[in-house]
Amino acid sequence: MDFDTRVQTETVHVPLDGGRAYDILIGRGLLARIGAHLAGLGARAVAVVSDETVAAEYGAAVTDSLARASLRTALIAVTPGEGSKSYAGFAQVCDGLIAHRIERRDLVLALGGGVVGDLAGFAAASLRRGVRFVQAPTSLLAQVDSSVGGKTGINSPHGKNLVGAFHQPSLVVADTASLDTLPLREMRAGYAEVAKYGLIDNPGFFAWCEENLAEIFAGGPAREAAVAACCRAKAAVVVRDEREDGERALLNLGHTFAHALERLTAYDSARLVHGEAVAIGLCLAFRFSARLGLCPGQDAGRVANHLALAGLPTTLAQVPGGCGDADQLLDAMRQDKKVRDGALTFILARGIGQSFIAPGIDAGAVREFLVSELG
Repeated sequence: MDFDTRVQTETVHVPLDGGRAYDILIGRGLLARIGAHLAGLGARAVAVVSDETVAAEYGAAVTDSLARASLRTALIAVTPGEGSKSYAGFAQVCDGLIAHRIERRDLVLALGGGVVGDLAGFAAASLRRGVRFVQAPTSLLAQVDSSVGGKTGINSPHGKNLVGAFHQPSLVVADTASLDTLPLREMRAGYAEVAKYGLIDNPGFFAWCEENLAEIFAGGPAREAAVAACCRAKAAVVVRDEREDGERALLNLGHTFAHALERLTAYDSARLVHGEAVAIGLCLAFRFSARLGLCPGQDAGRVANHLALAGLPTTLAQVPGGCGDADQLLDAMRQDKKVRDGALTFILARGIGQSFIAPGIDAGAVREFLVSELG
């Protein structure tokens, strides 16, 4: 496809120590120039990992840009969807990287959404005990969340993201022009992660999202402002708590519920994509907080109303094909990464922008809440 070549780039710096600092480049037309950016990192070869849909859209143009920068290139494409974030998908990518003789000082380029970024990043972390990689996120969800912070991994039949590693990218290149052709369902899914940043600790940003919802979806300055704001917020948290020993867990607001839903729908993106699960999870986290007397009911209603206006599901009843019963959901939650000594930990809220880590939540209270939500 033809790329938008207008240059309006914002840089967000992630100042990690130990020579691991990197930049997030945000703007339109960046994929057309990605070869120059990657050549500046000193690599001789770049293996592009993508899915078949994104590769068909951007693969040739990206590899051409890399070739013009005198970089040896290869393209490895996996099947689209969460199913590729698996042991089999991991083996496919690792074997492809080895076959293309990618060395430790070369680069793995993750070109696509969150699935590709997590999968390619984990393969890079594992190959030769650590190969450098670059994130080129092409979905809203990946641009505002999963491409930043170094979390990589795959799913297990037992749960979401249970096998993985922290492996920071050397660069993130977020071409916002790629969002122009993103299917509406994927835009909506990514928007759940945008709203999340306001719900965690920035009520002003959530209010701005309420005012600018239509413009964010339409594109232009509001969309790019939202992407940049989310990247700045996540970068700040990552620098303070890189390995999720403390406050970084707040970024999982809604995700304890969401990951359980994804497991019980067998990671079937035809039924539920990650951002849709997050939207439901955010609403459940606020309604559960209200049920516990922590959060005003009107705040929980405000969250649900806003996400519904964005076209996102907000209740368990909206999961196509159902999501199991309360006991099945609770069992799935017990595999959450935040579980400590078998006790459930949730991210709850005292109001919009007032989220906190709540360890040791009584499983019986969670079950009663889920029964009420399931009707």
